[in-house]
Amino acid sequence: MKKYTCSVITGSGKYLPEQSVSNTDFLQNDFRDLSGEPIDKTNTTIIGQFEDITGIRSRKHVGSELVTSDIAFFAAEDAIVSSGTDRETIDYLIVAHNFGDVKCGNRRSDMVPSLAARVKHRLQIRNPYCVAYDLPFGCPGWVQAMIQSHYFLKSGDAKKILVIGAETLSRVSDPHDRDSMLYSDGAGAVILSSEENDEQYGILAHKTRSDTFEHAFMLFMAPSNNPLAEDLLYLKMKGRKLYEYALNTVAGLIKETIEKSGLELSDISKVLIHQANAKMDDAILARLFQLYGLKEIPEDIMPMTIAELGNNSVATIPILYDLINKGEFEGQAFKSGEKLVIASVGAGMNINCIIYSCP
Repeated sequence: MKKYTCSVITGSGKYLPEQSVSNTDFLQNDFRDLSGEPIDKTNTTIIGQFEDITGIRSRKHVGSELVTSDIAFFAAEDAIVSSGTDRETIDYLIVAHNFGDVKCGNRRSDMVPSLAARVKHRLQIRNPYCVAYDLPFGCPGWVQAMIQSHYFLKSGDAKKILVIGAETLSRVSDPHDRDSMLYSDGAGAVILSSEENDEQYGILAHKTRSDTFEHAFMLFMAPSNNPLAEDLLYLKMKGRKLYEYALNTVAGLIKETIEKSGLELSDISKVLIHQANAKMDDAILARLFQLYGLKEIPEDIMPMTIAELGNNSVATIPILYDLINKGEFEGQAFKSGEKLVIASVGAGMNINCIIYSCP
């Protein structure tokens, strides 16, 4: 009988900062447009419109003493301990992020040594053949790290991989930009392991695309909207164009990945998607069902954390996975045999998708 080498999640962990920042905490901000002029609206109106569009009511920010590699370590330790994994058996340790360690009060990125090297050091892993490296790939970085890990496992080069997504976007957001209300901090991690089985489960299929020819700079770094602010670079986005790009491309890639797996949309139980804008994700899901000629969308198929956690980039999906995996997301649970869509979109522009069958 044929045996399949399956890439399966055998443990998960997360770190969510204690500090919760509500929308009302932005009432005193001096919001300006890209030209540097004050926005001709009250902050109450600006914040109300923001919440209506994004669905975000609050977000998490790290304490002043922490940096990205710290919270990546916390999530990794949680995944290792909660799964009972022997850390010396980990073959690869991959950290998806985009800005390295950015200290409070010093917005300069620090990425030497790599965050993965720092996390491996903090975990006290002695095994020199546990290969630690970083993966910057925009918000889809953690999903792409999972895809890379799947290749390592399928090749036989590895048996167990620690995949971490961590980011402190609050450190690179411009307080004079309305988009700063999007950004949040957090970290999530999983152990992806190789298992032999008579049937396929775990990662069934995946696809990735990078649209750099026309869309490379929809997310970019630029000075503050306030021309009098300190001469530093902050994360910026072309929000409307990004929304249109995501709506026109993400659903199509998800459909291609479902077809590659040999499944139908009706086989999918949950859609775990990167969350930067609730309305955008709802529109992507509706577009996906339209591509199959369907109008009725099952209730609770797309669990959302954005209202309370905001957009924490590469950490969004592993945090969401861990919340469900540990029974901390009301009304959601993973059941053996059910099929998940795991998808993300972000800077690059990059999109990726995994079809995952729960063991």
